[in-house]
Order: sequence, then C-alpha cells, then structure tokens
Amino acid sequence: MPPLERVSISLEQGLWEKLEALRQREGYANRSEFIRDLIRARLVREAEEGADEAVGAVTLVYRHHTRGLGARLTAIQHRFEHHIISSCHVHLDHHHCLEVILVRGPVGVLRELERELKKHKGVLHGELSLTASAELLR
Repeated sequence: MPPLERVSISLEQGLWEKLEALRQREGYANRSEFIRDLIRARLVREAEEGADEAVGAVTLVYRHHTRGLGARLTAIQHRFEHHIISSCHVHLDHHHCLEVILVRGPVGVLRELERELKKHKGVLHGELSLTASAELLR
C-alpha cells in the first residue's frame, strides 16, 4: 500500500451531517475509505471527459422477440468489433434478455456504440458505464 497522507477538512455542520448520513447509508464503517471512494469517483468522471481511451461496459435490457432486433444488435457489435473485448448474454425471463458488452477505446467511439445499441425498438434500457485505468485511481 502506498504511503498515506493525513488531512484535515472543515465542513459546515449541515454538510457534515449529510456526508455522515450518506456514509452510513452506503454501509461504510471507515470514513477514510468513504472519502477515498468519493474522490476516486470524481477522478473517473474527470478522466471520462478528457480521456483518449477508456474501458467500461454497455448494459442492455431488451425484448428478444422484437422482430430483427437480435440481428441489428449483432450487426452493430460487428461494426465496433475492435472496441469490444467480450460480451455476456443472459436470459432474464421468457421475453427479456440482458446483454453486457465489455468495451475499450476512445470515449467518443464508446458513447457512439452505446447510442447505436440503445436506440432500437425493443431495447428497454441501455447504458455505458466507464471507468479509468488503475493508474489514475492510485
């Protein structure tokens, strides 16, 4: 583990109370780890905005009986094949499927892939979740 720096911060009482309530709701027993995770989340968001390359996952929930939808989703994935690392298909019930597609590439391209996948009739939800490299989070 890298060396630790001890810091002190000053917060208004109301803000402190909201922070503590959030920490408890999230289930953190350790205040320092909670603050570290808040900082990491902000660093990831910043990195996404300016990143040349990122990794992440596109999740889709869709009705698999929608005519031609499976073929359209597959064709889109083939167009973006250089940015797709892997995918996992799960049958949620008789009518719905979950697709999780692991991706890597320029943020703009990954967002374009997300838009292309989720815009079709029968796709109930689609979302790209990005993260930063391990180096940024240290």
